[in-house]
Amino acid sequence: MSNLTPNSPLRDWLADPAAGQVLRGLLASQGQSEQALAPALGLPLEQLVKMSGGKFPPQLVDALVTAAETGRVPEGLPTAPPADTAAAAEPDLGVETGNPEPWTEQITPGRFSRQTVVVTGAASGIGKAVASRIVREGGRVIAVDVSPDGLAALAADLGEAVVPLTADITAPTSADAVLAAAGGRVDALANVAGVMDNDAAVHEVDDTIWDRVMRINVDGPMRLMRAVVPGMLAAGGGRIVNIVSEAALRGSAAGAAYTTSKHALVGLTKSSAYQYAGTGVQVNAVAPGAVATGIHLPTAAPYGSARTAKMRVAIPGLAMAEELAASITFLLSKDAVNVNGAILPSDGGWSAA
Repeated sequence: MSNLTPNSPLRDWLADPAAGQVLRGLLASQGQSEQALAPALGLPLEQLVKMSGGKFPPQLVDALVTAAETGRVPEGLPTAPPADTAAAAEPDLGVETGNPEPWTEQITPGRFSRQTVVVTGAASGIGKAVASRIVREGGRVIAVDVSPDGLAALAADLGEAVVPLTADITAPTSADAVLAAAGGRVDALANVAGVMDNDAAVHEVDDTIWDRVMRINVDGPMRLMRAVVPGMLAAGGGRIVNIVSEAALRGSAAGAAYTTSKHALVGLTKSSAYQYAGTGVQVNAVAPGAVATGIHLPTAAPYGSARTAKMRVAIPGLAMAEELAASITFLLSKDAVNVNGAILPSDGGWSAA
């Protein structure tokens, strides 16, 4: 009897003789090898299915469970043996190493008691994980997103501590709506909402994508910061966390528009941290690496995507949104008492390469 479950990491499924053949066969049918999954080896299988955009259908889980339990590949499925280069998916350190111990979220009861926190992009991905953790640690969340259905689901899950607000953060009136929903006081702000570009190099950049990326990734966070800082100054303190990216730390992680926008957000973070130092208002940023969120990616630009693809082989692994929420909520909390102007890479060591 197999011990594998949909929550088992991908590396365990690949190691199973029968299930591994099924996974490799599916990849081969799409022109990929198992090395394409190297960054996702620690990811639960069911999360990979959710974020794959249909490339890994939900029925795959049932087929893999059957293969693992019976030791036989179900009929009609493509199969493939392990690739000769499969060992490259795991580093050879010259010493024996075990699989990393699975991370378990540790809730700190009461850490956000009597605090109101604004979280943008709260209907999905990192924003949803941040909102969920804040509520479970006693806080009230003004959950901002353009998806009313996603916000309704979040509020149904977390209860009255969530105040859903359907709003486009690029609209000039959205900041006023956020303050109104918060009742005038905001203890912390998490600028999570953002969009990717299409990996375009500067000679491929389309004005429409450039403008959209800048409005959402830079203008929106700036407007919300501008709105909440006066109240924080009057209250004698507050915390702002901007979600930047690995693309804020290097030039090889994304296209020109996204990389520029995240570098700009780092500049806004550092400038604000300096300007408000000593007032009790702290401004920091978190730079995620690869995260399993299923964020929409536009059709890739030919030249730029070919260049960035060469560097993404250095990604140590995919993180779960809840792992990013652990980093972000620390900086949103009063535990970050002496941290200001920091750009925290939460990327598994990618930025150290």
